[in-house]
Amino acid sequence: MASRGGQQQGEAVDLGTLSAQQLSAVKKQLDGEVEHLSSSYGQLAAAQAKFKECLRVVKSGSSSFDKEKSILVPLTNSLYVKGRLADPDRVLVDVGTGFYVEKTTESASEFYDAKVKELAGNIQGLEGIVQAKTNNLRVVEEVLRQKVLAQGGPGAAGQASS
Repeated sequence: MASRGGQQQGEAVDLGTLSAQQLSAVKKQLDGEVEHLSSSYGQLAAAQAKFKECLRVVKSGSSSFDKEKSILVPLTNSLYVKGRLADPDRVLVDVGTGFYVEKTTESASEFYDAKVKELAGNIQGLEGIVQAKTNNLRVVEEVLRQKVLAQGGPGAAGQASS
């Protein structure tokens, strides 16, 4: 479950052998891991939503784009200028870290579709990890609560949950 002392990461630990202080440290570590993983999950979901939006625009946009129509081109998040498409069948795709590649709308659609599927797999894997960590956290909390109750009586019950 958790790495303690000289043990390897991923090695199971008998929670019954740990002191209340050690269990508190394990709980704190698991809390941090669950919080970090949940944050990562949110970021992956946001990235997937952006790619889905790009895919939607590329798929629906090429037929509705017209060389004579003006469009708004973003310069920053809040600054746009009017522009016209030189070739509505070719787009610039951000492939990461500020690099752009010119692609046909069909190729761009395939690129974004692959990104959406890749992120879906990553999100699904992360969901499993978050659930496992959350289950581990519940088990640690239960063992900690039992140890604190056994040591200190009813007044210590509030300390175990914090």
